[in-house]
Amino acid sequence: FNVLNSIVSLSRRKPESVEPVVIKLSELMRYMIYETSDSKVAISKENNYLESYIELQRLRFGTDIQINYESSSTNPSGTIEPMLLIPFVENAFKHGVGMVSNPTISIRLNDTPEALTFEVINQVSKQPMEHKDESSGIGLTNVRRRLELLYPETHTLAILEENGEYRVSLTIKHA
Repeated sequence: FNVLNSIVSLSRRKPESVEPVVIKLSELMRYMIYETSDSKVAISKENNYLESYIELQRLRFGTDIQINYESSSTNPSGTIEPMLLIPFVENAFKHGVGMVSNPTISIRLNDTPEALTFEVINQVSKQPMEHKDESSGIGLTNVRRRLELLYPETHTLAILEENGEYRVSLTIKHA
């Protein structure tokens, strides 16, 4: 739904950019429909999904936002539960762009034979939050619940908001 809202916004501001965004959305949907039915997916596939989502946001925002994305892997056989990381990235774009001057979002994914580490940092507005609807905030709750069920005692999740930054740090130890 966040992506569809992005397309609506883009169609008003930059209608000529809608076609590449819809193509990128089709890639995202293809992954969500055909690749995520397995209990685990290759981390490289999840990384490709994140890259496609980030590229979609680059098309949407252009130079209005600085997006830093780094990924590295020394673990070609690494797997993860599908769609586990994307809520953190979606939240960074949802909350780290609006009332923030010179917004920057930094995302790092590192997968080694020992562990996967994932970090998302975005600025937060000092303005009071607008009223949220009923479905707002369920993404993080669901991710926490999934992590507890899928990676009991093998993950750490730290979410901090301080000094105008929102920082998510996740580590999942490989078995």
